[in-house]
Formats: sequence, C-alpha cells, structure tokens
Amino acid sequence: MTRTGRNTDAPRDLGTGLWVGSTDARVVRAASAGGFDWACVDEQHGGAAGGRDNTDLIAAVRAAGVPAFVRVAWNRPELIGRALDSGADGIIVPMVDSVEQARAAAAAARFAPRGTRSFGPIRSTDALTAAVPARANEDVLCLVMVETVRGLDAVADISAVDGVDGIFVGPFDLSLALGLDPTELLADDSEDSPLRRVVSACRANGLVAGAYAGSVERAVHLRTAGFTMIAAVDDLAMIARSASEAAAAAKAR
Repeated sequence: MTRTGRNTDAPRDLGTGLWVGSTDARVVRAASAGGFDWACVDEQHGGAAGGRDNTDLIAAVRAAGVPAFVRVAWNRPELIGRALDSGADGIIVPMVDSVEQARAAAAAARFAPRGTRSFGPIRSTDALTAAVPARANEDVLCLVMVETVRGLDAVADISAVDGVDGIFVGPFDLSLALGLDPTELLADDSEDSPLRRVVSACRANGLVAGAYAGSVERAVHLRTAGFTMIAAVDDLAMIARSASEAAAAAKAR
C-alpha cells in the first residue's frame, strides 16, 4: 500500500472500509473479502479490545486481499508498536487533541531517526509494511482521531504534524463533546462546520480525511462532505442485518 504524501496535489482516497469487531479470523476474512478497500481491527471498543493478540485478525484481513488497519486502544507507544509488529499496514489513534499527542503517535509508528518505535524483526508473513526500518517508515500510515472540542480547535495544527498521514473523525464522540446529536453534526454543512474544518485541514496538508460512518447512509453523506476514507459498516452489525433480511425473505416465501 503506497502511503499518502504531503507533496501531492490532493489527499489520497483510501475508499470504503470495514470496521472489525469480531474476534473470529474466519468471520473477519469472509467479511473483509466482500469488496471493501480496507478493514480496521478495533482494539478500543471492538471484540478485539483488552490486550488480545490480534495477529490472526490482521492476517485474516490481509488474506482477504485488503490493507489492514488497527484502531489502537489508546495513544501509547507499546500499543502502536505491537499493532505494527503484528502486521498492520496502518494505525488509527483515538482521542488525539493536541500537537504534542499527534507527534507522540507519529513517532511511535516510525523507527529512528524519524521516530521512537522499537525494532523487532518478528513480523506477520501477511504484513505489507516491511521489517526494513527505512521502508517501513515510508509505508506505514498513521491517522489520528479528532473526537474532542480541543482536538477540533487544534485540527489545523495537528494536520501539519510531520508523520501524521490523516485525520480520522469519530462522529459519535465528537458530537457528544459538542453537545450535539450525531445527526445534527452530520447535517451541518455550513462553511465552518466541524466536519468541514477537518476536511479543509486535511486538504491543506495533503492528508487522508477519514471518518467512521457505521451505515451506508452516513457513508454517502460523509463522502459528499469530502471524506476520503470511510468506515461504512462494522462486520457484526452487517452479519446481523444480513441474517435478519435473509430470514425475513425466507419466511415470506
């Protein structure tokens, strides 16, 4: 997976992704192979949370033929390093609301002299990010999540941090922080709306503009708003919805 670059004319479009909450590698591989452009294993709120070894889930995503991201549980170097050592092509770091926190996340994702990541040559065979430090530093993608008022206020500065490849919006946490309903946040298309501020900051710095949708309808709205990396659905909700639709259709015959 070729990384985004700050010297490009437009932010990289990573397309439509799957949010992974399952801990079953067979389920993850089947869901990831459904035509998505990438998949993200959620270590913060998903079934993979709690310090579980997710090498098998990351490998399952890679086996489906798409890049594997990991939303780490928190902005901590050992969590970021472990996700990348397990074969992730990129990381999504939650609750980043300052330049200092963004720098820490970017540093933890890169080897010296660019960063502080510890070198461990034991890698997943399904990894795209090479064990060669210089190449890994170029290939890995580091996205930080803007989910707070403080983060939103600092988004222009955060997006200018070297080593940050994208801003990822958590609309539910951000709407809570702003005292809004998520539908209000998504519906605000004013020039200085929170979502437009994020997209504008990403465009100004050639970054990926990412967001979690959780439904096809919200994904379409976020795409229209200018986001270039959208988690359309999560795997368990998708399975439950498909099962419900299949059962209803079968009973109707």
